Amino acid sequence: MKIIARIRNPYDGKFGVPRQSGLVEQVVSTIVFEPEYRVAEALRGIEEFSHLWLIWSFDRAERETWSPTVRPPRLGGNERVGVFATRSPYRPNAIGLSCVKLLGVEKGREGTVLKVAGADLMNGTPIYDIKPYIPYADCVPDATGGFTDRTEKRTVDVVIPEECAKGMDPETLEALKAVLREDPRPAYQDDPERVYAFEFGGKNVRFRVEGKTLHVIRISAEADIH
Repeated sequence: MKIIARIRNPYDGKFGVPRQSGLVEQVVSTIVFEPEYRVAEALRGIEEFSHLWLIWSFDRAERETWSPTVRPPRLGGNERVGVFATRSPYRPNAIGLSCVKLLGVEKGREGTVLKVAGADLMNGTPIYDIKPYIPYADCVPDATGGFTDRTEKRTVDVVIPEECAKGMDPETLEALKAVLREDPRPAYQDDPERVYAFEFGGKNVRFRVEGKTLHVIRISAEADIH
């Protein structure tokens, strides 16, 4: 397997990355090809497609051993199911699959790059392959979602005080709000006093959740979130 590209976006840590692709389209990612694959001809015709499949590596979740069962966060982290019945990163082969929206093809200093929305990859994640999403073959309207059909998708209202958002450009602020609306907390955690922290676009974001409302209490440029 050869790495053909890497993704660049504001997801600087695992915490806060959307649980699935397509959930947060407000965050724009850039796919930058490795020097060997910066060949414009390889992308001829790609702009005709609205969405793409990315095949990539869970490079920060690789393990020497594997477990046949895992605890999906969607099930509260308590119930075990088979690893092949989940999208857990802890698999025999640490390979991910994501569907993203193609926003555009741009030429620049690093060759031709792809702008995409809805990615659930961390900043710097290596990509093995890119394939077009083909609606007539890839869309299955009557598909069932297993245990994900039985669990509630948790979202929250987001409150960011003006003093916390000071200095942030509007697009970055809206992207951060979209990420937070998905409620990054593990499904089994619901402590209104607990302060959570994660890195997003070079900023440290601290928040707590009371009921259905997420309150941002601090946004800083400090590297230390402890």
